[in-house]
Amino acid sequence: MNAIVDTRTLDPKKLIKGATGDWEVIIGLEIHAQVTSHAKLFSGASAEYGGEPNAHVSLVDAAMPGMLPVINEECVAQAIRTGLGLKAEINLRSVFDRKNYFYPDLPQGYQISQYKSPIVGEGEVIVDLPESGGQITVGIERLHLEQDAGKSLHDQSPSLSFVDLNRSGVALMEIVSKPDMRSSEEARAYVTKLRTILRYLGTCDGNMDEGSLRADVNVSVRRPGEGFGTRCEIKNVNSIRFMGQAIEYEARRQIGVLEDGGKIDQETRLYDASKGETRSMRSKEEAHDYRYFPDPDLLPLEFTQDYVNELASHLPELPDDKKARFIKDYGLTAYDAGVLIAEQDQANYYEAVANGRDGKMAANWVINELFGRLNKEGKDVSTSPVSAAQLGAIVDLITENVISGKLAKDLFEIIWTEGGDPRQVVETRGMKQVTDTGAIEKAIDAVIAANPDKVAQAQAKPTMIGWFVGMVMKETGGKANPQVVNDLLKAKLGI
Repeated sequence: MNAIVDTRTLDPKKLIKGATGDWEVIIGLEIHAQVTSHAKLFSGASAEYGGEPNAHVSLVDAAMPGMLPVINEECVAQAIRTGLGLKAEINLRSVFDRKNYFYPDLPQGYQISQYKSPIVGEGEVIVDLPESGGQITVGIERLHLEQDAGKSLHDQSPSLSFVDLNRSGVALMEIVSKPDMRSSEEARAYVTKLRTILRYLGTCDGNMDEGSLRADVNVSVRRPGEGFGTRCEIKNVNSIRFMGQAIEYEARRQIGVLEDGGKIDQETRLYDASKGETRSMRSKEEAHDYRYFPDPDLLPLEFTQDYVNELASHLPELPDDKKARFIKDYGLTAYDAGVLIAEQDQANYYEAVANGRDGKMAANWVINELFGRLNKEGKDVSTSPVSAAQLGAIVDLITENVISGKLAKDLFEIIWTEGGDPRQVVETRGMKQVTDTGAIEKAIDAVIAANPDKVAQAQAKPTMIGWFVGMVMKETGGKANPQVVNDLLKAKLGI
């Protein structure tokens, strides 16, 4: 394995203030991503989430005597696709090893994993930082395939523990980052971006609630300019929010220990979300503790470059490429494009709205009106009451000056709650914008006649014309064309 190299320059804004000076936090992540596959890594048993305990278990998963593992080619293909999505080196030859340790829910007494010869080598992920702005590049050290363990159940009986092997043998990709992150914000943004890439590729569903994406977080601290400190690993964090909290707590815990003259023990810790703190679990094992050796039941994994190229030719458009295209083709800001491509179904929805229309106006309606309402009601694009075709029709009605922006929001509300064709709703409910200058002039004359004192004020202070516009819009029930109102008011008030 390559030696760890510090690739980041010091950023003073990321430093943590301690009692005796500044400290820098160093973060590396090991992401365990469950491979999207119908069957497990080395057996034909179902990899589906859930099911009755021990319902998805083959003799191989249960480690019955004489049972031999057989590699699932689709899991291999999924790992290669992921490596390509991470712009990583694909190793045409890799080796499966036995990683020896005892857990009650690990039937073999070892885990089939990869150590010195993983399927994917070095890559990188470009990460946007929405809170502080800017970008960072996080290096990928490796991606290897391994089998998951089962699950111990401690809440089924007051005196007994049970074991569910449904998860035993499910394929995992362990994606190991370099220690390139310097704040909890960067770590959270990295996991968010990595999950987006995996979902676009279709290689992992990224569902942290179901445990299909979990993070082991390595945290250490150091004085600026010094070498890496002793790291502690926070095990199996299954929430991006909790991961951020765990990093903040652990960094300050280590700083406190060092400033009190103590030393950091290399150990594995758990994060207790209810208490907001990490606690010691066990001393951290080194590679030699696992007594790795090549699995004698599995030949080295070998494939050709042509096989890799064929998989690469069928990859979808990935988030970074889609973002660049949205900026170029639709004239979006980097921020808006980033919001829209965060989930593939969001990006697809936006494109359906923006196709043949003003891209910026479409983005404004999708991000502000639609996403805002979806978030408020706990929905997502897949359950949106307003389809892309309906929202596109609303944008068309605005562009054609059939309705004003205010009327469009009223129309959106009607479509959200009642459904229907936006054009028919506008017709049947008399929501068309008033463009008849005679009718608008009549409303303006009425407002001016009722407010003679405001006329002089507006002539002295032209910005007051906005008050008159508002009053005319009120007079016309919000149906007057705002631009026509503005132009006629300027002429009548002599502004």
